[in-house]
Amino acid sequence: MHETEIPEDLMRQMRSTVIMAGAIIGRFKEATFTYPGGCEIGARPIDLHLKAFKKLGINIEENSGFIRCTCDKIIGADINLDFPSVGATENVILATVLAEGVTTISNAAMEPEIEDLAKFLNKMGAKIQGAGTNFIKITGVKSLRDVGYKIMPDRIETGTFLCMAGATNGKIEIINTNSEHVTPIIHKLQECGCELEVEKNIIKIDARKKLKAVDIKTLPYPGFPTDMQSVFGSMLTTAKGTSIIVENIFENRYKYINELQRMGAKITIEGKTAIIKGVKRLNGAVVSSSDLRGGAALVTAGLGAKGKTTVENIEYILRGYEKLDSKLQELGANIRII
Repeated sequence: MHETEIPEDLMRQMRSTVIMAGAIIGRFKEATFTYPGGCEIGARPIDLHLKAFKKLGINIEENSGFIRCTCDKIIGADINLDFPSVGATENVILATVLAEGVTTISNAAMEPEIEDLAKFLNKMGAKIQGAGTNFIKITGVKSLRDVGYKIMPDRIETGTFLCMAGATNGKIEIINTNSEHVTPIIHKLQECGCELEVEKNIIKIDARKKLKAVDIKTLPYPGFPTDMQSVFGSMLTTAKGTSIIVENIFENRYKYINELQRMGAKITIEGKTAIIKGVKRLNGAVVSSSDLRGGAALVTAGLGAKGKTTVENIEYILRGYEKLDSKLQELGANIRII
């Protein structure tokens, strides 16, 4: 590792590239990057990240869309996040593991990914306490050591496959997962009438009964995840009754609904709320993905629809789901990437 500038073309492709900034600053005391791109699901500013960097004694200069961060040393500070941002929490942790003194993060994000990052860094020799709660303490260390580490299972992939089973009235078993990370998803699927057998690392779902409508509100963890809203909404298009979804995190997360309407879904939008009136079945159509989870929602709809569905612009989907086509083929789906 020797570069301190994140390439602009890569920065614009994926939101998560901004997390590299904290790691690079923490190591080299300087970093240059641009505002990130990625899925267009609403305003996703990085002001919380930059505000936190400033509190750590990092100088920030903006010029022609480029952000340059420099400092002689990073000094621990007490940081209070205005919103429990996952990215900002991760960036502060990464920037301060090698800092001088103690850093605290109040109103920190509590997602399992934060806890997993801390476990990884602690194995490397970092001193991080409280990850997974809303108060995290980082005591700076002199250096980190090489380690091997197995990252946590992808909880959103788990939730997506559970909803795909629901949308197709299927029966599947998911192994190598962590059921504790998807508790709100499991509860909502049970409300829908799905039968689930839950163990620590295995989830079995039997969704062969007709689904029932449910109401959902997205919230920061441990609430119902915004990343599951579109996939769950897609599944609910054929549930009996009227479902209500309230999206509290991202204002542009309903783009997928226009595409579902092309397939025969009955959905109306009122501000942050989507009202889904269940239909007997969706019909296959040519639809286009505009973001990662919205794309997964269209694949979910296509699996249960009558006839052939073609999902275009799948780059987002492939970025977030490894070997999605082959995994679904193993489950009996008639799906292929063209």
